[in-house]
Amino acid sequence: MPINRETIVYEGPGGPFEGVAVADSDWDAPRPGVMLVPNVLGTKEADFENAERLADLGYAAFVADVYGQGKRASREDDDPGRYMNALNADRALLRDRLLASLEAMKGLDAVDANQCAATGYCFGGKCVLDLARAGGGVRGVVSFHGLYDRPGYETGKIAAKILVCHGWDDPLAPPQSVIDLGEELTEACADWQIHAYGHTGHGFTDSAAPGRPGFGHQPDSDRRSWKSMTDFLAELFSPASAS
Repeated sequence: MPINRETIVYEGPGGPFEGVAVADSDWDAPRPGVMLVPNVLGTKEADFENAERLADLGYAAFVADVYGQGKRASREDDDPGRYMNALNADRALLRDRLLASLEAMKGLDAVDANQCAATGYCFGGKCVLDLARAGGGVRGVVSFHGLYDRPGYETGKIAAKILVCHGWDDPLAPPQSVIDLGEELTEACADWQIHAYGHTGHGFTDSAAPGRPGFGHQPDSDRRSWKSMTDFLAELFSPASAS
């Protein structure tokens, strides 16, 4: 089936922002929307391709921009984390930009605004956990090799269901941080699950990631985590789950 990409410029704190909507061009009714939050580099071709994979599953996907229009990084930059670091230092601003991105997705004709989820990679994995912490109006979130530190602001109960796909050898998210996350989510009364993959480091879904100790693509964990996500989303949007 033909899949269309459409650039969407939207407003938010410190904007404008530029996301990309991806959906089956033959859609005839609004469908569940899945927002994808990129890694440290910001929106790029790999994110659009993952959004197309989501569209192939029958969802309307939206690649969110939390940095701002024209603000992108590359691995060759002197400081590829400069945009991420600014938001790590202001998690409330990050939360508000995530909420603005979610509203932009909900406003798309192809999206059923009452059936939304979010996925994120690395920094984006932290972002979708913050979205759940903020009560962002999503049914569930999936974090791939994310970071788990709590934001500095007060959070309450978490209504969104949560799937965390984690590389056990990730030096950016050591075992104690995983335990701390599980305790946090339990305290918040969340419906949560954490899948930890052995012999797997940070960025395990990224086929372009440079391989070094604790980092790099792990094909088995990549495949298994994508399958876990597809099962999670199917259950999330099933009639039984909605009732």
